Amino acid sequence: MWLHYAVPKLSYSSDALQFAVREYRIGPTGLADTFGTIQPFLELALGLLVIVGLGTRLTAALSALLLLVYIGGIISLGARGIAINCGCGGIASTAAAGHTRYTLDVLRDLGYLVPAAWLIWQPRSPLALDAWLLGEPEPRRASPTPTETSHIEEGGRQS
Repeated sequence: MWLHYAVPKLSYSSDALQFAVREYRIGPTGLADTFGTIQPFLELALGLLVIVGLGTRLTAALSALLLLVYIGGIISLGARGIAINCGCGGIASTAAAGHTRYTLDVLRDLGYLVPAAWLIWQPRSPLALDAWLLGEPEPRRASPTPTETSHIEEGGRQS
């Protein structure tokens, strides 16, 4: 998903990317310009890190945070009556009144939060670099149940 949205943005100039972020009219211009400049590279890095499985939990958490920022931005557009397309996979541009897709854009991004949450909870798989570099996580050992401990006699012998 991140690569799908980042790659087209790489073909645009930083001026065009900055303008697209400024269209949201959120925050100071300097912050919008900085975000517009780094956004495609951030999305590209997140996509590549998830694919190779390096820093998976952190990458998933950053992805979730970025998605929440995007969701908040889209909701704020609708709440303020600003009609633009979200710029997902391209550049935000003016849309005709009543021709926005804010609800679908928010639902899509909420859907993307599901795999991010999964990777925060279960960050390693056998194919991930994290598993290769850090080893497989040790299985969690359950505490003995009361019936298991009742079979042990005072001398430490099992009956």
